[in-house]
Amino acid sequence: MPSTNDTTDDPELDDLEFVTTFDPDGEPASEAVVAAVAAVRGSRPAALEPLHAVVDPDALDSLVDHADRVGTAGSHQVWFTYQGLDVGVRTGGEIRIRDATTD
Repeated sequence: MPSTNDTTDDPELDDLEFVTTFDPDGEPASEAVVAAVAAVRGSRPAALEPLHAVVDPDALDSLVDHADRVGTAGSHQVWFTYQGLDVGVRTGGEIRIRDATTD
């Protein structure tokens, strides 16, 4: 479930940011993103527009899977806009969500 978190990665960010985690070994990043956005929006995942309308779910899952297998490559991050929210996915299993209209 998303929770409010401090924004230590971006000290200039004045907005509310939601952070949640997922297990890259057991849950596809694409499914975790849809579940997290649905929770933030107070909606059911099935009620959201398909994720593939904004990002290739297989590519997102492959990026996280590859980083998990390599292990020494560090954490990578990808951002995209989904359902009016900026969504950041880190290969280590973290999802950050913030309002896309506040940039």
